[in-house]
Amino acid sequence: SIDYLLCDMINKRYGDFLPSLQGSEELMVQVDEVSKEMDMLKNCIENEVQQNIHVAVAEYAKLKQQLEKNTIIITMLGHLKEFHNAMEEFNKALLEKKYVDAANQLERARSSVDSLKGWKTSQLPLLSALSSELTVQRENLIYHMGDEWKRLVIWRLPSSKEPAGLKSFLKVELNLSHPCSKDGEPRPHALLCCVLQALAIQGDLQHKIKLFSQVLLKNMLKPLVVYPSLSVRVTEQQDEGTTLALQCLEESHEERSTPSQVYSKLLFILEILHDKLEKEKSSVCYFSDVSICDKKLSAILGELIWEEISQCIIHDCLLYSIPTNSSQLEKYNTVIKETEEFEKSLKEMEYLQGDSTDLLKYARDVNCHFASKKCKDVIVAARKLMTSKMHNTVKIAPDSKLRLPKLPAPNSEAKVKQETTKEEITMENTKQLSAWSLCLPACRISESVQQLMELALNTLCEAVGSSTQCALQLFFTVRNIFQLFYDVVPTYHKENLLKFPHLAAIQHNNCMYLAHHLLTLGHHFRAHLPQPLSEGVATFVDMVPGFRKLGAQCFLAQLNVQRAELLERLSTAHNFCNLDDEDNYIAASKAVRQVIHQLKQLGTVWQDVLPVSIYCKAMGNLLNTAIAEVISKIMMLEDISSEDGEHLHTLCQTIIEEGPLVFIPLAEEKKNKKYQEEVPLYVKKWSTFKELVIVLRANLQEIVDRWADGKGPLALEFSSSEVKNLIRALFQNTERRAVALTKIK
Repeated sequence: SIDYLLCDMINKRYGDFLPSLQGSEELMVQVDEVSKEMDMLKNCIENEVQQNIHVAVAEYAKLKQQLEKNTIIITMLGHLKEFHNAMEEFNKALLEKKYVDAANQLERARSSVDSLKGWKTSQLPLLSALSSELTVQRENLIYHMGDEWKRLVIWRLPSSKEPAGLKSFLKVELNLSHPCSKDGEPRPHALLCCVLQALAIQGDLQHKIKLFSQVLLKNMLKPLVVYPSLSVRVTEQQDEGTTLALQCLEESHEERSTPSQVYSKLLFILEILHDKLEKEKSSVCYFSDVSICDKKLSAILGELIWEEISQCIIHDCLLYSIPTNSSQLEKYNTVIKETEEFEKSLKEMEYLQGDSTDLLKYARDVNCHFASKKCKDVIVAARKLMTSKMHNTVKIAPDSKLRLPKLPAPNSEAKVKQETTKEEITMENTKQLSAWSLCLPACRISESVQQLMELALNTLCEAVGSSTQCALQLFFTVRNIFQLFYDVVPTYHKENLLKFPHLAAIQHNNCMYLAHHLLTLGHHFRAHLPQPLSEGVATFVDMVPGFRKLGAQCFLAQLNVQRAELLERLSTAHNFCNLDDEDNYIAASKAVRQVIHQLKQLGTVWQDVLPVSIYCKAMGNLLNTAIAEVISKIMMLEDISSEDGEHLHTLCQTIIEEGPLVFIPLAEEKKNKKYQEEVPLYVKKWSTFKELVIVLRANLQEIVDRWADGKGPLALEFSSSEVKNLIRALFQNTERRAVALTKIK
């Protein structure tokens, strides 16, 4: 076994290991040789090839830069060539009047210049020259097209110094010329369309059409709306083209054109323009800063004129076509249909875009406009009545009742029928307390106030059967009428109401008349008005106290003026003292006569104007003022001689005799006697004054007898101290006077 192991080890060492070792040694030698070759190649690369690479890279960068520069130059030269060719073609087209081609070539040139400007490295001095040339040629093109436009579209207008009016518009003409070709054949529309398209390409079409639209609006479209006698005359001539001129229709005498007339005249012109300026090939493209959009010429023109012409139609035509009566509202559907057809025609010609316009909205809102117009007209009419003269009066009798048109049943949709005959009913209850219950007393009121009430009634009748919005407007307009009266009349007639007693009395009656009818006016119409008016809003009762107070204040102010005048006249009587002096007696007598005269004048002025009860109270108040002043002055006298007493008695007797005669409330003298006998009812101091007159002529015994221990008629009017003062003033200091004074207790 040892031999086997030894043999196996020797075989592995010398049989297996040695050959492998020899192979490895030979491989090491080969590796060393390869390593040496690699070192040699490395040295070669480092010493020779790397130097050549740096040179190649530098050369490549240089060549690349040169290539880029050459590319830029070639591109710029291409743009310059394009610009040159475009300008050559532009000049050629311009000479041949091919304006569309010229405009396109100019745009090519512009594009080339814009491309040149886009190169940041481009610093060519030539660029500014190209831009200048482009601007010059563009202006040249626009000038030629403008000149061509003036030759094709010719306006003949009145002088600017001539005042605007119907006669001046008769000079307005628009001529659309037909240019001819070289062979003499007319080329309608072709040149004009080329000009329009070229203007669109150059972005100047909007400006040109805007100027055209302004002249068209001012001198042709608006005058046709405003003046009903104007119409359009069209003449077609082969040499001169189409001419549109304004002419006057002598048979037309209307103040305003009807909507149908306006629509037909405007459509006539716009159809001609559409036919002459559009045709099939007049669809033009115009450039903007944002985008290019296709839009027909009629659409451009429509955008420029529609807003202004529609407002003109509204304010100068439709506004005046609004009905003034609710019964005519149904007929206005014809105008609405005409407006719809008008807009439909404009849309077909592409003048108008969209579905809803202010014009059609205005026509469809006829109920609101009717209410607004009615309210405006009513307020204007009311103010005119309020500022008219007040002294034109009408007589109001107790049996005079507010005449109202017959109204439909509350739930009926029938409209109000304003009848002026048997259809009218009076505002009265079927069951009455008496024939004169709640009746206005006989008096005179201003005719204008009666008309004002009729105006209010007619307006309320318009509200019946109207839409809710319309009824609300009309109802509150009626309230505004009365509020306007409350505010305007006292201010507008202020001086006259203080100066003239007649007008003050009429104003008093006017206010009471309005207050009387305002009590029941709302009640009569309430059930016939739409909600919320029918639920209690329709009332005028809240205005009644204000009108009563207004009338009372006006008349009381006049009474104060008259009272002041009476006192001023009595102040000239020298306090009724020393009447034995002739001058003093004359002055006192004159003062009394003036007072009586003033009262008689007032009695005449207020006769048949004021209600009898108010008349008697007013005259009684004024007469009482005069009597109270006379009593006061006499009672202040400390010494009254027998002659003075006689004179005082005479003056006072004059007042007693003539005072009742100032009570003449009625025109018939016989009927006034009743009120003259009732003077003590209206003159508070009348009995006092009569007792004073008796005392002035009585002796001591008669005075004591009328005192009757404080139970006689004298004691009813005077106090004991006042009677004692009168006795001391009238009688000398004697035993009889002393005895008499002791009896006055």
